Amino acid sequence: MRFSAASTADRLLPEPLAARARPFLDRLDSVVFTADDRGQASRTSLTAFAIRIVSAAIALISQIMMARWMGGFEYGIFVLVWTTMIIVGNLSCLGFHTSIVRYIPEYRERGRLGELRGVMAASRAFVLATSTLFAAAGLIGLWLFSDAIESYYVVPFYLGIVCLPMIALSDTLEGTARANSWAILALAPIYLLRPVLILALMGAAIFAGYLPDAKTGIVVAIVATYATTLFQLAAIAPQTGREVRDVPPLFRIREWVVVSLPIFLVEGFFFMLTNADVLMVGWYMKPDDVAVYFATVKTLALVHFVYFAVKAGVAQRYAQYAHGGNPDKLAAFARETVAWTFWPSLAMGAAVLVIGKPMLALFGPGFDAGYPLLFVLVAGVVARASVGPAESLLTMSGNQNICAVVYGATLALNVILNVFLIPLYGLWGAAISTAVAMACEAAMLSFTVWRRLGIVMIVPFPGRNNMGVA
Repeated sequence: MRFSAASTADRLLPEPLAARARPFLDRLDSVVFTADDRGQASRTSLTAFAIRIVSAAIALISQIMMARWMGGFEYGIFVLVWTTMIIVGNLSCLGFHTSIVRYIPEYRERGRLGELRGVMAASRAFVLATSTLFAAAGLIGLWLFSDAIESYYVVPFYLGIVCLPMIALSDTLEGTARANSWAILALAPIYLLRPVLILALMGAAIFAGYLPDAKTGIVVAIVATYATTLFQLAAIAPQTGREVRDVPPLFRIREWVVVSLPIFLVEGFFFMLTNADVLMVGWYMKPDDVAVYFATVKTLALVHFVYFAVKAGVAQRYAQYAHGGNPDKLAAFARETVAWTFWPSLAMGAAVLVIGKPMLALFGPGFDAGYPLLFVLVAGVVARASVGPAESLLTMSGNQNICAVVYGATLALNVILNVFLIPLYGLWGAAISTAVAMACEAAMLSFTVWRRLGIVMIVPFPGRNNMGVA
């Protein structure tokens, strides 16, 4: 028997209340509990959002505990080094961790099982090779330029580089799970298991007598990442192998690389864009300031998670519709995903502004200085949410090149603004730069989707005629 929110309400609620709730619940049933692709995508997005909400709570508790254990200075070092490793690990995939989200549903839809097996095998081998090269280059660069880096960063960076191959493989396995609509397997290891392990191992290390400093934090993060990635591999690889076990693999390395590199630029620019402010604050200011700014950004994570959850649920559907010869279905679905992104982001943004100050105070003395910055940052995130996951629509539909140009321009704008505004206004400069860049990014993405696909990706307001196709 299929679950229905409306029928459940009829059984559990008084008749007048159930009658009043039925229009909303019928709409909920049509969006979430249908058996078609739309319903599956919405369920995947809701699952992803639930995981990200839980992970936000875990991450918040984890970061509060780490900040209190380490103190502002050591915590600032830790977050700058670890953020850099996450960024470089993601970049070292060279786009393969996202291109497989396009190729797996495309090859399955067209019955090309040889290529399906080939792309899954090649993606893992490729990212392990490239991330190892990135790690080697990082070690050499750190050795050559260590004199130009503050001494308290050198050893933590040496340690962090050890983790790059596992971060890259983890991101690729997440992409494989997303392509198969396995929301829990895609997100739970990275966003639930890894932060819990980091917190538990850090507590155990302090109990064992190790210093609560940045070096200890990086070591426990390395151990947690290796454990998480090996768990992902054991859980995902057997499931993906069953479908193509008896099919000889076909490799189209040149094609995959050609498609993945622009996606690498898109993802790289996006990842840098979402973290450039933290890195730039680390360049111009002291670790204590990095700690305050990072805590503020972490408090904002609840708003960001709406976008990431929707993106996790819809990217593979964009690819399926874009390559299935059904532009009207793609346009209608894309229009829906804008609403899925914007309205929850607006609500979450308002909630963050209400609870932001006491949440920041939990990190320790002085961290609540970041609260006023939340008003600027929330405005930027909500502006970005007004066009939904537009960059996923572009990359999944074969328009990754122009999307890379948009993100390159946005990143350049963000960096330039940070260079000028941080020395003048400190943390306020970083927040303003990020918010302005996100608003410009939203405008450029919306215009690009309309020009390339004829789809209007802008938030549908009640009472306004929102045409899906130009």
